[in-house]
Amino acid sequence: MIAIIVEQILALVGFTLIAGLVQRLTKLDLPLACVLVGFAAGQLISFIGFDTGIRASNLQDIVFYVILPVLVFEAAWHLDAKLLRRWLWPVLLLATLGMLISSIVAAGLSFLGINHPSGFPWVAALLTGAILAATDPVSVIDQLKTARAPEDLATLFEGESLFNDATAVVLFSLVLTMALTPEVMHGNGFSLFTAVFLGGACLGLVTGLLASILLLLLGRPSSTTIVLLFTAFGSFFLAEHFFHVSGIMAVMVAALIARSFLKEVENTVASGLAHTWAWSGELLNSILFVIMGLVITLGMFESHWLAMLIAIGAALIARLCAVAACGVITGFTGRRIPRPWQFIMVWGGQRGVIALALALSLPTELDYWYTIQSMVFGVVLFSLLVQGTTTAALIRRWAPERRLRARED
Repeated sequence: MIAIIVEQILALVGFTLIAGLVQRLTKLDLPLACVLVGFAAGQLISFIGFDTGIRASNLQDIVFYVILPVLVFEAAWHLDAKLLRRWLWPVLLLATLGMLISSIVAAGLSFLGINHPSGFPWVAALLTGAILAATDPVSVIDQLKTARAPEDLATLFEGESLFNDATAVVLFSLVLTMALTPEVMHGNGFSLFTAVFLGGACLGLVTGLLASILLLLLGRPSSTTIVLLFTAFGSFFLAEHFFHVSGIMAVMVAALIARSFLKEVENTVASGLAHTWAWSGELLNSILFVIMGLVITLGMFESHWLAMLIAIGAALIARLCAVAACGVITGFTGRRIPRPWQFIMVWGGQRGVIALALALSLPTELDYWYTIQSMVFGVVLFSLLVQGTTTAALIRRWAPERRLRARED
């Protein structure tokens, strides 16, 4: 058993290294290079008869308990707390009301588009909507930095994505529970959503404070890395396995708390952490996209191409509705999202790591799991191939207008 696990890990890391070489030679985005390498490897492995042991049924624990905690912690650790406070109201609005609008619109359009209630019931559409509501602006953030766009816009993207991931995963978990055991819900969806979300935040607050105290007592950079990795994995595991609250919310809050406590000793106790989170985040991001490539088959496109197109259209329209609605609401407050930024947020609201993680974690006992996974893969590929390659032009057109930021001040 251990030999099989080691074999899988070595294979995945090896594929990510090959993807790095492909990305350097072709100048493709790294996630796209990882998908291509994973797909090519999957076809070759199938041809020679080698079995990696990677199955849709055994990916959930790997994705949820190994990959997600580090990715969420890394994203929260690098978030600018000062700018986050500045844009907290729009971020929370986008991550709550915006996420709900996006998931409901995507679910409704997917259900109507598929038009097969027995094979793709309403609960399947809700699962699809919850997955597609999770955004991943990693490549957009890099493009914003390259274009020297306002930091406020990057913070708005990062903050929304981070909180949005937490709320989308909670919604996905509730809908999944409804799909597997509908008698558990009993119409208490909203109260359960609130309890799971706030419960994760409270657990993250406690674990973040405990980790900060321990770090200050130890006072060594090497110990800091170990403690924070333990905090990332531990807070997620405690939240999901023991307290049944939001693991992503727990990890996110724990990271923000630890970051704020260690800010004054960043050059001593926390030295070298930026490098550690950078390589670990890139490695796990790459592994997840390689897994996507390995799972994709040509038959998926042959049998579900129409469902993929429906999902792409639904995702774009849902994102437009969510950003537009939240933009109107923030117009009545002191922290308005400028109209040009809204255009970038709609097209730059790509689907990536979290959407992949949720799609790969779907239980295979659901009759429609493969349809949902195919739809999500189609949207992610569209994000990589179309949105990811064209967002830079939109940023150059709108984001350099720094006077928008001055006007807000």
